[in-house]
Amino acid sequence: MAVLKVKFTKTKRDKLAQILWVLNWVSVVSGVILFSLGLFLKIEIKKRNEVMAKGDINSVPNMLISVGVIACIINFLGGKICYDCSDANKFSRWKLVMLPYIVCTFCFTFCILVGALMCYTMRNELEESLYLGLRDAIKFYKDTDIPGRCFLKKTVDMLQIGFRCCGNNGFRDWFEIQWVSARYLNMASKEVLDRLKSNVDGKFLVDGVPFSCCNPSSPRPCIQYQLTNNSAHYNYDFLTEELNIWMKGCREALLDYYTAIMRSIGIAALLIWLFELSVLIGVRYLQTAMKNVLLLGDLEGESDGWLLENSFAETAKYNINIIKNLGKANQVSTVSGMHDPNIDVQNTNCGKTNITTKSIPTA
Repeated sequence: MAVLKVKFTKTKRDKLAQILWVLNWVSVVSGVILFSLGLFLKIEIKKRNEVMAKGDINSVPNMLISVGVIACIINFLGGKICYDCSDANKFSRWKLVMLPYIVCTFCFTFCILVGALMCYTMRNELEESLYLGLRDAIKFYKDTDIPGRCFLKKTVDMLQIGFRCCGNNGFRDWFEIQWVSARYLNMASKEVLDRLKSNVDGKFLVDGVPFSCCNPSSPRPCIQYQLTNNSAHYNYDFLTEELNIWMKGCREALLDYYTAIMRSIGIAALLIWLFELSVLIGVRYLQTAMKNVLLLGDLEGESDGWLLENSFAETAKYNINIIKNLGKANQVSTVSGMHDPNIDVQNTNCGKTNITTKSIPTA
């Protein structure tokens, strides 16, 4: 029994073909949107490439860009097919092409769904990439004279100012590394020497943060050095007073930023997937209705269109059997061939002339 069978008159078939022609052109625009969203996400990721570790974070934008390009090509072809389907004579040219086109388009729409879901599952990979990238960027913050690292200080400072964050996980990350270059340290100072000697690795560690961590909205002048020393500042208690530096870590700030972008892109991709699926269903109805018109031979009469010719269970069983038997027709089994009675049969009587016959008894 056909699934979701609908009866179409010639007028309904013509209107369906015209509507699908318009919708396929709208789908071409949706493909351009997918391509643009993927390109936008790729550019946004590349902007902060210096504070991200290499990984699979570009898989989502690459997926969206590829799907967008394929959408433009497939829907352009679909528009041409639907335009010709308004004429039964032109439909005969596409008769053998439409079913493979529908199957390929269904697989393609599934790729759109996968791309939309990937936008929501990318958070863990992105978080790990930001953690490793920011850790290295902060570590090399002081290396302004080393090629390949000389721009990291500016990158980190602009990042902390722009996203109102400090450090990787928080401002205390700056306490664990030497972020002041040795060229700016006074080696004649006893305080500097004591700090260098007090550290096992000989690093100059301070309980301070770069200026880019300061919050300009704070009414108090920025306290960026000796943050944990209450006696170094008047009327100051770092445990109870709200510090006038950014408290949020840059990893969390960037993760929230990219998560919001990917959530929006994921919603847009899901809407495009639903739209593409509805267009595909319409094309399937048009294909079956036009096919039945040709079978009936009455181009002006009514015809049935359906989503599936048989039930879901029968269709699934039929396709599973096709997959199981795929290639078995050309498969040769040497083991079974040894017991095949039609192979290597020895005919001992072939070509022999000395065949004995029974003698006829004499009367």
